[in-house]
Amino acid sequence: MTDLFMDLDRSSPVPLYFQVSQQIEQAISSGQLGPGARLDNEISLADQFGLSRPTMRRAIQELVDKGLLVRKRGVGTQVVHGQVTRPVELTSLFDDLARGNQAPRTTLLVNEIVAATEIVSQFLDVGIGSDVLHLRRLRFANGEPLAILENHLPRDLAEVGRGDLEARGLYQLMRAKGVHIRVAKQRIGARSGTIEECHLLGERRNSPLLTMDRVTHDDSGRPVEWGHHVYRASQYSFEVTLVDH
Repeated sequence: MTDLFMDLDRSSPVPLYFQVSQQIEQAISSGQLGPGARLDNEISLADQFGLSRPTMRRAIQELVDKGLLVRKRGVGTQVVHGQVTRPVELTSLFDDLARGNQAPRTTLLVNEIVAATEIVSQFLDVGIGSDVLHLRRLRFANGEPLAILENHLPRDLAEVGRGDLEARGLYQLMRAKGVHIRVAKQRIGARSGTIEECHLLGERRNSPLLTMDRVTHDDSGRPVEWGHHVYRASQYSFEVTLVDH
């Protein structure tokens, strides 16, 4: 069990359950309570901090509702992997996870040359039936499945090996080929996951998933990637900064 220190202000108008939940959340954010860390049961914690059991129960429930803690029968209360928050920028998921120390890992599901469908031809500005590279990858963060990434690229960018695709991000590989990614048009949405998607992502059937479609252009204006990605809504969110001009 993990030791916790609580600095509670009993004269404050801030409810004690909220003070407790905030301090446990801070311990999770700081890494003091890492993924998988177990907490004492609510009765022990209440006695330890001189609180009523309903107060401690409510504090723990706040964090369960936020997805930071999970109750497991026979195990107790554990810290789960925190939600990945990603800024909406022209970067790859792999790069963002690596920068955030989220230990990205990839399983390659599909790596094949296919004939461009009508929709792929429109996005990549190639003829219908032209050879294009089709990739499908399962991306993990801190050992947990996070996203299914499906991409189509022009044929001349197709010489990418399995080892590279599993060890590095797609944009890293494209930059290594001399592709200078300049601008992208992106659409973010949500829908229920398919049976296969939910199975791959470890979610219940019909769980909500975030979606992202992106067409990326190089510095000459040529389309070099069409991506259709789905993310676990329980583990992932997009972050946007708005500026008033």
